[in-house]
Amino acid sequence: MDFSGLEKKLGVEFRNQDLLKQALTHRSYLNENPSWPHGQNERLEFLGDAVLELASTEYLYERYQNPEGELTSFRAALVNSASLAEAATELGVNDFLLLSRGESKEFGRSRTEILANTFEALVGAIYLDQGYGAAKTFLSRALFPRIDEIVSLGSWRDPKSRFQEEAQARVGVTPTYRVLREWGPDHAKHFLVALFIGDERVAEGEGPSKQTAEVVAAEAGLSAKGW
Repeated sequence: MDFSGLEKKLGVEFRNQDLLKQALTHRSYLNENPSWPHGQNERLEFLGDAVLELASTEYLYERYQNPEGELTSFRAALVNSASLAEAATELGVNDFLLLSRGESKEFGRSRTEILANTFEALVGAIYLDQGYGAAKTFLSRALFPRIDEIVSLGSWRDPKSRFQEEAQARVGVTPTYRVLREWGPDHAKHFLVALFIGDERVAEGEGPSKQTAEVVAAEAGLSAKGW
């Protein structure tokens, strides 16, 4: 595969092409291609996550005068899986992912996680190839411009708080959550939660805890309501 098209979109010409190939290799690819010499991308993802946290923290500290708690929320919204996956998609990473045949057919939450992890792996690869400055320059182009929209729209606030504020402002009602079902052993519980405004069931969410399921339901509720 020719990766030069991706390098152009990244704005980075790799000195060591093996790092780029490894960053794009999902572990499932090695199951079907055991002779692939470049390894999978989880170690690069681990490194890239640390570089991303430092670079984004520096950027937010320099750009905003907000208190520490809000800056932490800004950063969490900027570097969450959905944000990183969208940035990766805009760069065309989907076209260069090395996946197993089964994984290549998966989309939705699974693909979001793969794209987000690959974005972090690319950051790690750039850092190893050309240093912290190059990694931060890449992030300044590919990710950091997203923060202005995140701040202006208030999407940095957690979904439950956002949904409650919108519901109270628009219809004067405080939303409630109700557990519809829970299953699994005590060490691996799973919950299905519904979000209500009065008697209206707005959305549902699943997760390994009630809190997580409620957050997922709130995210779905914001989307369903167009808030």
